[in-house]
Amino acid sequence: MLTIKVLGSGCANCKRVEQIAKKVVAELAVDAEVIKVTDYNDIMAYNILSTPGLVINEKVVSSGRIPTPAEVTTFVVNALEAA
Repeated sequence: MLTIKVLGSGCANCKRVEQIAKKVVAELAVDAEVIKVTDYNDIMAYNILSTPGLVINEKVVSSGRIPTPAEVTTFVVNALEAA
């Protein structure tokens, strides 16, 4: 099972990244848990400079922008292959 974390305060961009992640997981029928991380200290632990951030299996794959659904699909597929 994949663990996908969306790092951010809950802003519109963070919500968009969460929506994209959930949509990709559903389309790929992947067993994954999408978690919102809103605590500032938890976000800083990932050493990203700006939100939104996207973390898959504890690896930061995107930060400071909204990745496209195609990019998120690639991130998820790569994480599955690495698992």
